[in-house]
Amino acid sequence: MDYLECLNKAQKEGVIHTEGPCMIIAGAGSGKTRVLTYRIAHLIKTQQVDPFNILALTFTNKAAQEMRKRIEQVVGTEARNLWMGTFHSVFARILRSEASKLGYPSNFTIYDTDDSKTLIKALVKEKGLDDKIYKPNVVLNRISAAKNRLISWRNYIQNPVFQADDASQMKPEMGNLYRTYAQRCYKADAMDFDDLLFNTNLLFKDFPDVLNKYQHRFHYVMVDEFQDTNLSQYLITKKLAAVNQNIAVVGDDAQSIYAFRGADIQNILNFEKDYPDLRVIKLEQNYRSTGNIVNTANSVINHNKAQLHKNVWTQNEEGELVHLIKATSDNEEGKLVASSIFEERANKQLKNSDFAVLYRTNSQSRAIEEALRRVNIGYKVIGGLSFYQRKEIKDLMGYLRFVVNQNDEQALRRIINLPKRGIGAGTFEKLMVAAYDHDISLWEVLVNAKSFVTSRAANAIHDFVTLIRSFKIVTEQKDAFEAASHIAKNSGLLKMLYEDKTIEGLNRYENVQELLNAIKEFVDTTSENRREKNLGAFLQEIALLTDADTEKDSELEKVTLMTIHSAKGLEFNNVYIVGLEEDLFPSQMMLSSRADLEEERRLFYVAITRAQKKLFLSYALTRYRYGRLKNCEPSRFIEEIDPVFIKVDRKWSSGKPASMTGRAGGTHNTSGVSYAKNLVSGIQKRNLKPINGSIQHKPSENFSPSDTSKLEQGMKVEHPKFGYGKVVMLDQEGAQRKARVEFENFGEKTLLLSFAKLKIHQ
Repeated sequence: MDYLECLNKAQKEGVIHTEGPCMIIAGAGSGKTRVLTYRIAHLIKTQQVDPFNILALTFTNKAAQEMRKRIEQVVGTEARNLWMGTFHSVFARILRSEASKLGYPSNFTIYDTDDSKTLIKALVKEKGLDDKIYKPNVVLNRISAAKNRLISWRNYIQNPVFQADDASQMKPEMGNLYRTYAQRCYKADAMDFDDLLFNTNLLFKDFPDVLNKYQHRFHYVMVDEFQDTNLSQYLITKKLAAVNQNIAVVGDDAQSIYAFRGADIQNILNFEKDYPDLRVIKLEQNYRSTGNIVNTANSVINHNKAQLHKNVWTQNEEGELVHLIKATSDNEEGKLVASSIFEERANKQLKNSDFAVLYRTNSQSRAIEEALRRVNIGYKVIGGLSFYQRKEIKDLMGYLRFVVNQNDEQALRRIINLPKRGIGAGTFEKLMVAAYDHDISLWEVLVNAKSFVTSRAANAIHDFVTLIRSFKIVTEQKDAFEAASHIAKNSGLLKMLYEDKTIEGLNRYENVQELLNAIKEFVDTTSENRREKNLGAFLQEIALLTDADTEKDSELEKVTLMTIHSAKGLEFNNVYIVGLEEDLFPSQMMLSSRADLEEERRLFYVAITRAQKKLFLSYALTRYRYGRLKNCEPSRFIEEIDPVFIKVDRKWSSGKPASMTGRAGGTHNTSGVSYAKNLVSGIQKRNLKPINGSIQHKPSENFSPSDTSKLEQGMKVEHPKFGYGKVVMLDQEGAQRKARVEFENFGEKTLLLSFAKLKIHQ
């Protein structure tokens, strides 16, 4: 029982309360992983629950592996029998066993995002649609959103609301694309990531006996990061827990930031409605960050209305105030951040890995990267091209996938003429047409190629078929490493890469060798998820990897650059949050509703709570965006921080910002008070929207925009959102005519007259 001794009162309650529905609200840095880990260990060790009867769902393989390792330290090797992993990996495992009920083979292929986009691109071309309108990203996101709401292609094309919505967006063929995409995946014996959830729901709905089997198998169901679940994930877990009602969810509504992926914050906000006898346990003590960082985060998130109330606190030292950096431009922001990291590292004997720079969008990394290179600071960008997305890796993986599943159309498209064997794009299209016309698989067409293409092409295809059949035999007799090595060598891929003596060619050859190393490690490592050492088992594991699972140890001693979305779940001694400007953070795309704005604020909260010791915030007064230099205003989120926890960092700021030195010895000086007053009055003086949303304008009756070509300085105008104001200056910048207007309740704003809706009042 030693593991209980290291828990606080709330954590201990979360561990030992195992019966019935339970929701553990875990504030940032409050030790939720420890609670979830020990809860499972407690079930096995103290309550003698068979690990085979415990289901624990996470969002990354890395998290599952770390938790399993900790549990094994408490209960021993029995931990290997747990059903623990990501939603996708666990449900893929179930689907492998039950695939035949849905018309799939057990060795179905899992398409990654790149495979899905490639297929969609091909479908758009086949249907003669405009690829500028039907972009693969847009189409895939639409299909993904539908699947996450459990809307099949049949439901989609029969729903007049969806049809009208697509028509209004000039994409009337979206439903037909969804239908053809789903049919082609099915014909290729393939599921994409969303299908793993969609088809599990379908399996449980259409086959009650299967659902009943797993309901009685899993006596205890636990979900980590519950605030990130979508409708599909929630319904599966709810069904699985319906018999025993022993469902425990762990999460933090304040860290729900993945709505764009389909995550629904209402799952955690309304969880109690589904379980009236729910036990709610709040983990509120933060073990990660200093007092000032914790209080800064609290002062920001308190502005959200939709939240589960909690009071996060810490016994850690108060620490330094949050540093605010003001730069004149985005390039200078990069220089100031790099200089600050350089000095902090030198003065305090820190490592590069102690620092992280977080930003709202990937494009912001450029200025930071350039500045870090100038001062010779090593860095890594998370979210760049993944190892498994490199062309040479995808090429070999294509061979491995097709050998396992001869109906994998996307894999075949990639490898059929690689290395070149005289089967060009024209021939492949003929094969596709033949498969479609005769309603048979592509593999059947290849096997009978002489019936469909010229003899020259048919001979090349015959050789390819013979090669694949020989690989199939090896795969059935050898483990994953031996089979992959044989395929890499005899396909001609290794030879092709080896003969390219350029630096890029050598790198590609080494990357393929690294993939073979990974397969060897897979074969040599024994664990509950690796009982099977064959190629199919390896391919499934790789298909379900996340970015967080693929980081190499060699990259650890570098400054980390990443988007805030990618940073969730991580922590660093020193964190820089850059680009804190209106329309950048919060994003201009997230200002149309309170729900969107509150998600942006949660994103800022997540960024703040990544910091352990020191937190730096920065903004620029000008920034290049979309090829033009833009004037910027500090983010409203800076305004929302209680001034007592923040100070302007004069050393690492340009110009002469307003004085704000904050507290010393537990009290704050008059400059901090002055700054607080400036923040309040600044809403009226600066181009910022009111924090509390209390100032709203109702347009006058019969409001309609006037012809602004007749606008003159001094005229009184009305804006539908900002209300009444006076034109103080007109400015002509190329073809863009601008007006500076002093609004009564929203202060001065600069408006582009070609877009602004202004009514002139005489």
